[in-house]
Amino acid sequence: MAAIRILTGSVYGGALLTAKAIKQALESEGHSVTVLDNPILDDITSNDDALLVCTSTTGQGEIPPNLLPFYLSLREQLPQQPGRPFGVIVLGDSSYGDTFCGAGDLLEEALCETAAYKLGDTLRIDALETTEPELEALDWVAHWVGNL
Repeated sequence: MAAIRILTGSVYGGALLTAKAIKQALESEGHSVTVLDNPILDDITSNDDALLVCTSTTGQGEIPPNLLPFYLSLREQLPQQPGRPFGVIVLGDSSYGDTFCGAGDLLEEALCETAAYKLGDTLRIDALETTEPELEALDWVAHWVGNL
């Protein structure tokens, strides 16, 4: 079974609730899951667990305040994570056009710069199309974890 760390970025709680639903589902299958709602860089540099980013997008494609310090540290220090698998689930609102799910794009780019390996496509959940993002996320993560 896999050890997974879920890095969450949430303003109103949707991404955090989604991460907690994922944790519950994966732990019931025997995986070890840690949800980090105020992650710091040491949360990834002190282990080699698979990473799953589960974040909302704020404003014009920005990273939520609770995840921003982690992101800034990651970009500044670029701790090398060669081959470390990661996935991205991002919640957004497509009415924002070009910045739709922008936080997920920023985190994906930063993780790729550390030589981490993106596993699967990013799951982009549109608030205009779904009121229960955790349901879409659970379907996606079942496939994602199967490829770890």
